[in-house]
Amino acid sequence: MAKGKTTVFYCQNCGYESSKWAGQCPSCREWNTFVEEVVQKGVSAREAVKKRENLKPVSLKEVDTSEALRITTGMEELDRVLGGGIVPGSLVLVGGDPGIGKSTLLLQVCKNLTELNKSVLYISGEESLQQIKLRAQRIGEFGESLLLLCETNLDTISEVIKARKPDVVVIDSIQTMYNETVSSAPGSVSQVRESTGVLMQLAKGIGISIFIVGHVTKEGVVAGPRVLEHMVDTVLYFEGDRHAAYRILRGVKNRFGSTNEIGVFEMRDTGLEQVANPSEYMLSGKPENSSGSIVACSMEGTRPILLEVQALVCQSNLAMPRRTAAGTDYNRVNLLMAVLEKRLGMHLSACDAYVNIAGGIRMNEPAIDLAIVLAIVSSYKDRPVDEKTIAFGEVGLSGEVRAVSMVQQRVAEARKLGFETVILPQVCLKSVEKLQGIKIIGVSTVKDAVRCI
Repeated sequence: MAKGKTTVFYCQNCGYESSKWAGQCPSCREWNTFVEEVVQKGVSAREAVKKRENLKPVSLKEVDTSEALRITTGMEELDRVLGGGIVPGSLVLVGGDPGIGKSTLLLQVCKNLTELNKSVLYISGEESLQQIKLRAQRIGEFGESLLLLCETNLDTISEVIKARKPDVVVIDSIQTMYNETVSSAPGSVSQVRESTGVLMQLAKGIGISIFIVGHVTKEGVVAGPRVLEHMVDTVLYFEGDRHAAYRILRGVKNRFGSTNEIGVFEMRDTGLEQVANPSEYMLSGKPENSSGSIVACSMEGTRPILLEVQALVCQSNLAMPRRTAAGTDYNRVNLLMAVLEKRLGMHLSACDAYVNIAGGIRMNEPAIDLAIVLAIVSSYKDRPVDEKTIAFGEVGLSGEVRAVSMVQQRVAEARKLGFETVILPQVCLKSVEKLQGIKIIGVSTVKDAVRCI
């Protein structure tokens, strides 16, 4: 083997490094995840520190934050997920399924930034300049401050970024970039980690914001080592069915804001359009006078979203009845059905049950428990729920309805969309007693809630 090179084994799941192969990773306990790679020995950490000059601690009071003002992207939905805009010097990872719209979203961000006289460098390792131009023509006119570069060599990219010093850089995608000091193929564990490390040093050192596009695996997580998500400042996932019109941008990590916010977009011929009121979209097409359907209210960060909970309960001809949950936790549905069978005496053990959150969105907040329970009871008894009624609350194993947070925002959203009755936990009545124009019913148990429909 050539001098200066060594063979190591990396865990593809967490990035753990070992000098020999092992069947199970000692760090993440996953099996058969080690791959062999040849790496180039670099300068040791001690030698690198010696080369630095003027290395001294700085007092917190001496740090100037006047230049760290957030940059608006021109898209309110994206700004909300980012925590108020782009933080200078941040490293943002955008992941999602192929064809979901990651590149289109970032290209629209580039267009909005050029209109604000911000310099943007779009680096693509997957498309040619002509292909990018064809995609950009669908979105609209771009300013002259947008520069394109088709390159995968990270050394060349670093030199261009240092020379141009743009305000924002987009890397599409990190799996196509390669560092010459690492001998493994592009997209491998070591290449992705080293490439992200170089980009992180550029972002922090020069003070520019860098967006990285990352492919996802069939499990739905960003491809590459888990350490990739730990290195970046923000991780955004673009969710949804690529054959459907609506997309959801969700933050799973954010050092500069909340991770509970979501942004809703609609894919059109001209690109992605923001959905200002997702509740109207979620409730569009709701059937009238149909059993097994009720509206719930879930909170995503500071945003209340009304959604339709559907349930279908019917007698089963199978030895083991079928249970299906789409858009919510399957085990939670089984738990709520067990509560109904124990506390209300409903014989659901011989019934097939199907629960669906309409609109293709996924919600796991406990506040939709009460709506799921009422939808199951409505379908089981074939009794429609008033279409102007909304319900939310957490259901415990004893059949009690427990309190949820941000009750005022939920009731106000329901009133704004024309609902007339709200069924909520009894303990939450005090916080909404001053609200007018809507009937509020407090329930303490599941049995009380069933009497209201």
